[in-house]
Amino acid sequence: MSQPTQRAVQNILLKALRPEDFDALSAHMEWVKLSLREVVVEADEPNPFVYFIEDGLASVVARSSDGETCEVGHVGREGMTGYHVLLLTRTTTHRTFMQATGAGFRVAVQPFLGVVNNHSQMHSLFLRYIHSCEVQLGHSALANARYSMYARLARWLLMCHDRIDGDNLPLTHEFLSLMLGVRRSGVTDQLHILEGLHAIKATRGNVRIIDRRKLEEVAGGCYGAAEAEYRRLIEEPVEDFDLS
Repeated sequence: MSQPTQRAVQNILLKALRPEDFDALSAHMEWVKLSLREVVVEADEPNPFVYFIEDGLASVVARSSDGETCEVGHVGREGMTGYHVLLLTRTTTHRTFMQATGAGFRVAVQPFLGVVNNHSQMHSLFLRYIHSCEVQLGHSALANARYSMYARLARWLLMCHDRIDGDNLPLTHEFLSLMLGVRRSGVTDQLHILEGLHAIKATRGNVRIIDRRKLEEVAGGCYGAAEAEYRRLIEEPVEDFDLS
């Protein structure tokens, strides 16, 4: 694929860059297909690339020392994988892999950091993105502590819907149980409730969003605040913080 134009990309972070910053970064960008279950960041190993996802969905998973796992975030066209390198750490304890096939742009870490370090506004944008991820993680903890599985499932479906084109979400019950940290049988029961409200239609390996507004009603206060913060920091004009 030839060097991309900023107008053509779908990734919101890439779209938010200043044109001159995008041009500097795009010289190092490589278009790649991303297959189901492909690992883009391995836990406790230096990642050779960061990825800007154009299509598809990646899952960020934490794993305990005794083998328990839970999804702690996901990445679609709103973000990037491997952002820990911007915090001057070579590895992370989390594993990131593709839960829905797609494609995107990858950039080798060293050229990526070289470009970022020479473009202060790009650096500021990516740091704001990291902050928005921290806010999202905080609201996930809030949802897990204070909201029902019913509301949490609606929230996660909305978050996936935000990151994938169309209304069909290629999500298995296994993935949903990982997302929520519950048994698959519990996920099935909650999906049936949402189907009864005509908010979704669940089939094998797919959840179709029928009524997004109904899902937002079910999610209540556990969805929306982190998304608003992302829009404020990434999609709306923001003045750089003066460190002088």
